[in-house]
Amino acid sequence: MPRPDVSSLGTAYRRIPLLSIGRDIYLDTRLILSKLETLFPPSPAHPALSSPSPSPNQATLTKLLEHWAIDAGMFNRAAALIPSDMPLLRDPKFTTDREDYTGRSWSKESFERARPEALVEIYAAFEFFEGTVLADGREWVLGGREGPMLADIEAAWLFSWLKGLKGALPPAYISSQQFQKTFAWIERFDAVVLAAMKKNGPAQKISGAEAVQAVGNGEWAEEEASVDGDDPSGLRKGEMVEVWPIDSGFSRKDRGRLVGLSTREVVVEGRTEEGGEVRIHAPRHGFRVRSAKEVEKL
Repeated sequence: MPRPDVSSLGTAYRRIPLLSIGRDIYLDTRLILSKLETLFPPSPAHPALSSPSPSPNQATLTKLLEHWAIDAGMFNRAAALIPSDMPLLRDPKFTTDREDYTGRSWSKESFERARPEALVEIYAAFEFFEGTVLADGREWVLGGREGPMLADIEAAWLFSWLKGLKGALPPAYISSQQFQKTFAWIERFDAVVLAAMKKNGPAQKISGAEAVQAVGNGEWAEEEASVDGDDPSGLRKGEMVEVWPIDSGFSRKDRGRLVGLSTREVVVEGRTEEGGEVRIHAPRHGFRVRSAKEVEKL
C-alpha cells in the first residue's frame, strides 16, 4: 500500500525494509547488508555477517545464492503460493494496489492457476538444498558451526517465510518428512533470529514525523560518491536522473541530481518533505537509472 511516511523521507521507493543512517538512505536488502558490513566493521558486539576470510568457493556460493533467491525467480514463485483464500485477496483496494506494484493480476483465479507450477519450482528448491547444499549433514550453508552467515541469510529467509505462511506448503508434498535436513536448517535459522530478537529487545518505535526530523538533522554516513566517467550509460555527475527497480514497484521512480554511479551502486540527491537534503542509494543490479530527459521522451 502507499507509504506516506517513506515518501516523506524523500524517496518514492515502495519496498521495505529500507535503511537510514543519518541523511543517507539505502534501498534494497542486498545493498543494506553490504553497507552494514562496510560501515560497521565486525566486533564482539557486532559479529560479521560474512566470513572474515572466505574461500573462493564460499564467496562464490554466497553470491550465487543472493542471485538465486531473487533473479532466478524463486521469490516470485514463493509469492505465488500465498493462499488464494487469504482475506486480503478479497480486498479490492489491496489487490488493485498490488497489481499496480507488481504489474500482474492478483485475482483469486490467477493465484489458483499459478499455484501448481509454483509448487513444482519450490519443491525443486527444497530438493536442491536437501540433496546438494545440506546433503553432507552440515549445520550451515558454508559448513561452519559458529552460526548462520550471509550465505544462510540469502536463502533461508525465503524458506522461513513459506514455512510460516499457513496454507502455502501442502504437508503431503513439502514438509520435514520429505526434506528433513532442510527443515532442520530452517528451524536452526529461525531459532537464532528469535534469540537475537530477545537479546536485543523490541525496536524503538518513532512516528513518521520524528523519522523525517531525525534524517533531516542527521550527518552523512559516508563521503559523497563519485560518478564513473567511463560508465556506458554516459551519465554525468549532477545530471538529473530517475532510478527505479525493474522487477516490481517500477511505477514509482526516484528523481534527483546524480551524486554517485558505479557498477555496484547509484546515488541520487533527494529532499525530505521538510526540504532537508538526503542521498538515496540503490544497488546498480536490479535497478535502472536513466537521464530524466530520456525518460520524458519515452
